[in-house]
Amino acid sequence: MIGTRKPAGRIAFVGAGPGDPGLLTRRAHDALVDADQVVYDRSVPEALLNVVRAEAKDDAQFSPAEGAPGDVAKVLLSAARSGLSAVHLVAGDPFGHEAVVKEVQAVARTAVHFEVVPGVGQAEGVATYAGVPLAGVRTAADVDDVAAMDFEALAAAVARGSLALAVDAGDLAAVRDGLLAVGVDGSTAVAVTGDGTGETQYTTTSTVDSFVAAALGFTGRVVLTLGTGVTHRDKLSWWENRPLYGWKVLVPRTKEQAGVMSARLREYGAIPCEVPTIAVEPPRTPAQMERAVKGLVDGRYAWVIFTSVNAVRAVWEKFGEHGLDARHFGGVKIACIGEATADAVRAFGIQPELIPAGEQSSEGLLAEFSPHDEILDPVGRVLLPRADIATETLAAGLTERGWEVDDVTAYRTVRAAPPPAEIRDAIKSGGFDAVLFTSSSTVRNLVGIAGKPHARTVVAVIGPKTAETATEFGLRVDAQPAHASVPDLVEALASYAVELREKLAAMPAKQRRGSKVQGPTALRFR
Repeated sequence: MIGTRKPAGRIAFVGAGPGDPGLLTRRAHDALVDADQVVYDRSVPEALLNVVRAEAKDDAQFSPAEGAPGDVAKVLLSAARSGLSAVHLVAGDPFGHEAVVKEVQAVARTAVHFEVVPGVGQAEGVATYAGVPLAGVRTAADVDDVAAMDFEALAAAVARGSLALAVDAGDLAAVRDGLLAVGVDGSTAVAVTGDGTGETQYTTTSTVDSFVAAALGFTGRVVLTLGTGVTHRDKLSWWENRPLYGWKVLVPRTKEQAGVMSARLREYGAIPCEVPTIAVEPPRTPAQMERAVKGLVDGRYAWVIFTSVNAVRAVWEKFGEHGLDARHFGGVKIACIGEATADAVRAFGIQPELIPAGEQSSEGLLAEFSPHDEILDPVGRVLLPRADIATETLAAGLTERGWEVDDVTAYRTVRAAPPPAEIRDAIKSGGFDAVLFTSSSTVRNLVGIAGKPHARTVVAVIGPKTAETATEFGLRVDAQPAHASVPDLVEALASYAVELREKLAAMPAKQRRGSKVQGPTALRFR
């Protein structure tokens, strides 16, 4: 009998880049999502590891790299010989670390297939995020052993152009002493960046003489840049100069809805904190929705009006229960309030007939909704699937225009459980720089479960109704978009932050110190 051989596994040494998950290469991503076992260096940021874990196989095993290069190589080889795909995930570029090079050499001496996936070097990547160009003659290195550094070569690199080093913060004094000992001018410009490419990246600019004191408090890996490129940082720094950089922003939305807003906030540099204030549940009795779905199939309605993504989801879930699909909307026109709601409808292969061009609200829809005409509209009934707490404005306005309205409870909104004590304390004490409200219910429920945001917290609201509710609760409304949508709401907050920065920059120093304006934007000028 011919025996069956277990298929051979493989090993990948994958560069994670400097820390921002968005800098993972396509090939690195493919290797990680296909991995059965991931061994990671402790210097790989937790935020990046969380992204990798979220996209990995459900049964993928994660463990930190322990021991000498030979020990790590044995772990990888053992997994591969068991038919598994093993990855060693390292910060920066794999060949930027001598220990990883030794691991690759150990694996290369076997018959196990391996690959090395390059990553953006930590020194070069962080320098770019800090706004320090390394063009021309340059030297960049990710340093693991400062004692083995050739400071004469580094001094020559500084003399020729630019130098970027990724080192442990605890080694900065040794780097300074080494540079001064080989004759590097103590007045040479230096930038030190901590948490490179992360949410709290911070860069301080000084000189070779003083950079250790300037970087006091930095921990973990930092990037040190020297030379002419540092002088360009004021104009080229982009990561730390995004409109909402460093702002802690409270996102009081349902867990399902918060993701889009949080992603947009991160693009502007904010640190979002999602606090669900509303939980969505099915209606207590399904009879109304059952009749509504039957009416849609039977041609009872001329229009369906969706006022929220939750309403779209509720109707499609009910469709799914009955084995129906988008074809059963044939002959029914659809109106939506807001682009997010319209996108939810489009996701099911249907293009809405009406989305208000102006104000994204019940009033905005009514302003564009035609009155019922018995000749043009032989079917005169509208289906309005909504939340149990929806206002009567839309139903009443449609009735005034001659339409019969089936105002159906498609879902219930209930108050979510209170957030942890530290979040509640931060809300009430001003620990958040801003809060974004997308509906009146988010205002009411946040205050109900966590308390009223502190007076110095910037308040941004999605529309006039939400603004009215915020004012009723004693909140000062600082920003409101002209168009009611999540992207526009975030944009309004970002614009407010830019205006705030410009006002503070124009203030005399004494007046600036006495300003009541709070938040990261104000603190940068103090």
